[in-house]
Amino acid sequence: MSAARSLSAVALLAGLALAACSQPAPEGGAGSAPTAEPAVLTEAQKTALLAELPEPYRSADLAKGEALYAMCRSCHTYVQGGTNLTGPNLWGTFGAKAAHVAGFNYSDALKASGLTWDVATMDKWIENPRGLVEGTKMSYVGMKSPDDRAALIAFLKVNTSPAK
Repeated sequence: MSAARSLSAVALLAGLALAACSQPAPEGGAGSAPTAEPAVLTEAQKTALLAELPEPYRSADLAKGEALYAMCRSCHTYVQGGTNLTGPNLWGTFGAKAAHVAGFNYSDALKASGLTWDVATMDKWIENPRGLVEGTKMSYVGMKSPDDRAALIAFLKVNTSPAK
């Protein structure tokens, strides 16, 4: 291989490495900084957390919710001690006031909203964040399916709350 080709190959690899560094790694993914691991809950603990939810969330499909969370993971972590990405870490969200994560740069609109993250508010937020809080920085367009929202909310409840 010629010297010019070797330099080109090195430059290409360096560029790819730098590009990868600017992208958030998937939660717990290879090459990511050390992060907290998701809690492993027993079925009884999951059932206790789900029992706090009204229907249809209580009987929603957690596996479907986990699959739907894939859309959220590029911006949010959810485990206790997880990092903030483009969006805040979601641990402890249920029952908390909007803009509760210390050190995260929330929009003025969300800080002034006075919202508490209960199930009804979370459902409206996931359906249409900008419809609920005009001026939010969250760029997500929303999830229209009530069944999908129920599954995602149930998954988040089980995975962002301390075990009961």
